[in-house]
Amino acid sequence: MTLTDDQRLLQDTIRPFMADEGAIKPQLRHWRDTSCTDGYGTDLWKQFAELGLTGILIPESQGGAGLGLVEAGVVLEEIGRNLTPSPFLTTAVAAVRALEGSAQAERWFPGILAGETVAALAVDEGKHHDPSRITTEAKRQGNGFVLNGAKQFVVHGNSADVILVAARTAGTAGETDGLTLFAVEKGANGLDIDTATLADSSKAARLSFDNVAVDADAVVGEVDGGWGPLTRALNAGRAGAAAELVGVAAGASEMTFEYLKQRKQFGKLIGEFQALQHRAAHLYGEIEIARAATLKAAQLLDAGDPRAELFVSVAKAKAGRVSALAVQEGVQMHGGIGMTDEHDIGLYMKREAVLSELFGSPRFHAGRVTELSGY
Repeated sequence: MTLTDDQRLLQDTIRPFMADEGAIKPQLRHWRDTSCTDGYGTDLWKQFAELGLTGILIPESQGGAGLGLVEAGVVLEEIGRNLTPSPFLTTAVAAVRALEGSAQAERWFPGILAGETVAALAVDEGKHHDPSRITTEAKRQGNGFVLNGAKQFVVHGNSADVILVAARTAGTAGETDGLTLFAVEKGANGLDIDTATLADSSKAARLSFDNVAVDADAVVGEVDGGWGPLTRALNAGRAGAAAELVGVAAGASEMTFEYLKQRKQFGKLIGEFQALQHRAAHLYGEIEIARAATLKAAQLLDAGDPRAELFVSVAKAKAGRVSALAVQEGVQMHGGIGMTDEHDIGLYMKREAVLSELFGSPRFHAGRVTELSGY
């Protein structure tokens, strides 16, 4: 389970770019402290496009790079390592996978490729992630549908040009049949957007649909067959979030290990204390395990392997727990300074808290592992 030469070349290209252009001070801190309504820089998003990153999963026949989730994961690990705020995960990964092969792909892919379009995925309705319990309704009206209901934790929902909304066109909550995925455009009549700032300073939204009318062309895939494109989006989003969590863990641990080599107590570098060495070694091993699990999940998704969904949940659960360990150890080993806003280590903890919940918490995915493995 290693990267190919081409994938390593991509990694070697992206790592210095993200460390420079996507660094904490010019991006995360800047947009947070200027109260940016988007929470990310549109200029950086266009730079992503210039590098071909926004089209990393878009087929070559439609102008993209035609690569896979392994390559997207390479990018996302560097995004996590630098806490770079961007709509890459929601737009270039989750939304692209949902739209692929549909008529809506022709509508939205050009803007995504150009770094001019942002997409959001509206799934969650309750306190916890559970896409099977969707109750937002879409009823037929004329040659289209009318949507009523509410969504929450819609990352980038406030700035998205298109929102992919999972709604029920048949059946009842708890069933996967009868769901339909709709592409709802920004500014639709009856769509109310309440922006929320999350713990890591990123932006999400609560959406309210009050007789939002869409035509039949807004359907992504087939009516009552939305579980297919929604599953593609969620699997890609979960694998991508796992990769970003590995990056968060790696970035936090690297900062912590460097601190252990510099900070002195009782006349000795604290990195010389055996107890801290054991904790650091354990953390390093856990991160490598999470990275391997995440890479395996992406490889299986790219290969269309039927085991992919199971391994995606393994990766999301493992990466979430390891990232939590990394940021907790980071803050503790930094001591009092780790609790201040002036030091960057605390920002990793905030990002981990949000990203672990996105597309399902470690607890949610641990349950799915049990379910999908047949135990």
